[in-house]
Amino acid sequence: SAASYYCNKLGFEPLAYQGLETGSRDVVSHAVKQGKIIYVFSSALNPGNKEMGEHLVKHGDGVKDIAFTVKDCDFLVQKARERGAVIIKEPYTLEDKYGRVKLAVLQTSDEKCVTVTNQANSRQLSNIVCYDGDALNNFAFIFLCRPSGKLNFIDHVVGNQPDDEMVPVVEWYQRNLLFHRFWSVDDKQLQTEFSALRSIVVANYEETVKMPINEPAIGKRMSQIQEYVEYYGGPGVQHIAMNTSDIIPAIRNLKERGMEFMFVPDTYYEQLKEKLKHSKVKISEDLDVLQELRILVDYDDNGYLLQIFTKPVQDRPTVFLEVIQRHNHQGFGAGNFKSLFEAIEADQDARGNLTIMTPNGESKHM
Repeated sequence: SAASYYCNKLGFEPLAYQGLETGSRDVVSHAVKQGKIIYVFSSALNPGNKEMGEHLVKHGDGVKDIAFTVKDCDFLVQKARERGAVIIKEPYTLEDKYGRVKLAVLQTSDEKCVTVTNQANSRQLSNIVCYDGDALNNFAFIFLCRPSGKLNFIDHVVGNQPDDEMVPVVEWYQRNLLFHRFWSVDDKQLQTEFSALRSIVVANYEETVKMPINEPAIGKRMSQIQEYVEYYGGPGVQHIAMNTSDIIPAIRNLKERGMEFMFVPDTYYEQLKEKLKHSKVKISEDLDVLQELRILVDYDDNGYLLQIFTKPVQDRPTVFLEVIQRHNHQGFGAGNFKSLFEAIEADQDARGNLTIMTPNGESKHM
């Protein structure tokens, strides 16, 4: 049903299936693809699957594994081992008549797994795949032709951490995957009347993979980061940003498919138009159309980006998705965080979760 949702609402196509019919006795998986984006949705086939069952009870639907294509799987795993990383699965090879792939699985410091797969061209690191460990094994491949949602590749993946746990996670990526700090902001820059966050973005050497890591900061009410952590049962992936080269028709198509996005008030666009009068950057798109579709704009003197966020894509208010288009701007919408927070806070209020925060950081329902 999840794979069907992503196909119907977001324009993905069925790519592959793994289950009893293909020789998999324990796990069933459905892979869907759009552009360079591949998601694999996995479920246990048998009662008593402790690993998957406990994960679902605690977290609900969520991202278990993020996979990176790399030039040398063995080298990366060995370096990670030397730096103290926990190797869940040593490098192993899957092979069939279509080709061969080497994979290994590492345990991150925040309850996720990271899978690394061999790839001849390291520039392909921008293609991040989210799936459960053995999802490539014993697939029957399916190819269908349907209209595209115009989503091209994974732009970035955002992780949420409890308070004071962001830096250790950042250090894990720096130490074990040789990432570096790409961008950061603190709660003085990212805050609303009620909530705030701190964020550090880590990137690989080529800066083709970017992963923002967030943590909540104490505010008057429970922030959306804290809400995520409480409903997810700990740290995890908050949202996945998918890059498009033409966001206006992409969002029109997704809305026609029934995809729901967060609402942004008209006052945002009134203020934006006034600010742009004094900016060096010129927005090519029609601002009235952006307002109609509720697409956000962030910019600096060199360029701008356009972005929009879905509502949570499962019942728990945890994981959501982003669609982003970049025009010579490599930021993450910091100028929109206040507007985004306020939109999320409106949804939190509707859920009864815009709760008072006590001095020790606990939430209190009023």
